[in-house]
Amino acid sequence: MSIADAVDREVVRLRGTLRTVTLRPRGGVPALEAELFDGTGLLTVVWLGRRHIAGITPGRSLQVQGRIGVHDGVRTLYNPRYELIP
Repeated sequence: MSIADAVDREVVRLRGTLRTVTLRPRGGVPALEAELFDGTGLLTVVWLGRRHIAGITPGRSLQVQGRIGVHDGVRTLYNPRYELIP
């Protein structure tokens, strides 16, 4: 499945490359935020309560799994299961 085909509120498994990784607190809680791109669309991946995750760096290929949502017009996946792809 591609990011463009992902349906809001469905459990998805998506794969792509991280474009950016930033620390952006949400509601006073640290949050590591990354943009995942697969050629069809962009997905914001957020890990709440995390400041750093080993291997989560721009340019890294990643597979994520979780329930996709749309927040403020942006496709978002919170605290997904993830797998680093070599």
